Amino acid sequence: MLFNSIEFLIFFPVVTILYFLLEHRYRWMLLLAASCYFYMAFRPIYILILAFTIVIDYYAGILIEESTAEKKKRYLILSIFANVGVLAVFKYYNFFAAELNTTFNTDTPLLNILLPVGLSFHTFQAMSYTFEVYRGNQKAERHFGIYSLYVMFYPQLVAGPIERPQNILHQFYVKHKFDYEQVRSGLLLMAWGMFKKVVIADRLAIFVNQVFDYPTQYPGPSLVVAAVFFSFQIFCDFSGYSDIAIGSAQVMGFTLMKNFDRPYSSKSISEFWRRWHISLSTWFRDYLYIPLGGNRVGRNRALLNLFIVFLVSGLWHGANWNYIIWGALHGFYLVFALVTQKPRTYIQSLVGMDRVPWLHNGIQVLTTFVLVTFAWIFFRADYYNTDIMWNLVKSLGKGWPSVQEFFSTQYFMENICLGQKRRTFFTAIALIVFMEMVHHFQKKNSLRLSLSYQPLWVRWSFYSIFVLAILYLGVFDNTPQFIYFQF
Repeated sequence: MLFNSIEFLIFFPVVTILYFLLEHRYRWMLLLAASCYFYMAFRPIYILILAFTIVIDYYAGILIEESTAEKKKRYLILSIFANVGVLAVFKYYNFFAAELNTTFNTDTPLLNILLPVGLSFHTFQAMSYTFEVYRGNQKAERHFGIYSLYVMFYPQLVAGPIERPQNILHQFYVKHKFDYEQVRSGLLLMAWGMFKKVVIADRLAIFVNQVFDYPTQYPGPSLVVAAVFFSFQIFCDFSGYSDIAIGSAQVMGFTLMKNFDRPYSSKSISEFWRRWHISLSTWFRDYLYIPLGGNRVGRNRALLNLFIVFLVSGLWHGANWNYIIWGALHGFYLVFALVTQKPRTYIQSLVGMDRVPWLHNGIQVLTTFVLVTFAWIFFRADYYNTDIMWNLVKSLGKGWPSVQEFFSTQYFMENICLGQKRRTFFTAIALIVFMEMVHHFQKKNSLRLSLSYQPLWVRWSFYSIFVLAILYLGVFDNTPQFIYFQF
């Protein structure tokens, strides 16, 4: 079920109202049943995959807690094998089989199966449970229904945030009372997430899809516009989902972790990853980077660990070379930044950049955005032929006109507005600027909190105008799904 669908518009209030009407002891049943229905709305049969991993990890957690050190590791490995095995079959088998066939001219059969929606997300959430039980940071959950709800909680089931058991499991035992401020704040966050998705992301997708579906037909300026627009499209699409997920949980009294924190304001790639998809980046830090040795080992090994993490992160996103290249690029960015940190600091001091902090900060933010946007080109270029991807990158430098021609009406309409109406193009730009203005305001003040202090007529006028803006400016054709559903 999509958050931006009529079905969810009915599903959410019905489930929420029933949740507050039911006695506390029955609420977990309602949420589990609602979560099953929510997931089965995509493809019912795939709930059996969830059931399989839930049963494995539920008993693995209990056995890990009750066993000696040696047996603990065995049960942990069993849990990891089951979860990674499901991912390997449904997400990676065809990719590696196809590569074997191409490289060694073999005839490995391919599977005719669809990737279950959100498989990587709920798999990683399940794995974090057994990791934390193994480390002694979380007691094994004895209530099978509550554990099942931990994995399947519908707001964040499909695309996160990827929660830790310490944050969410205990919340299912808390009796949440109806709290007007919680409900108001949650609904506002949901509305902001919906605005980012249907008004900004889906509008930018019109331009992005047009270019990336036929990249050889466009010159460099068109590709640059599409790449920049995709940077904001994927942010609005994914952070919009996270806002709706966090907001819908908050309405019922649950607190989910923050998943985005103005990532395009970052002054370095490392800062970007502290602000982008926070639940995933911290997952890889805690369960892969640190176990590999983190930065506690030699410098070269630490740099290799960092690169491996981002290579795996790319593969986590999808079984295709474009995602692997994307992950490798970010790994290279981080390694290069660490290796060149001293000479860069010396050069900045030499030219006096530290004496003009606003300029220095601006250059850092712009440089980071350019590097991230360049990497997004590979992420978006979902082509199975790597030659096409490289030709796309080469095309960025081709077809650049003279300054006079660039600003001519015909060239601007065909290659910058991409054949769309000029009003459509500038509306997209204005929406991005508006969003960034809101982000700038929220650096110091919470917009939701600030609204709560306003008179009743001001608040409801704002709510009404905002809802009308979503309905008027939103793109509702074909109800496009969220980008991260494919992962």
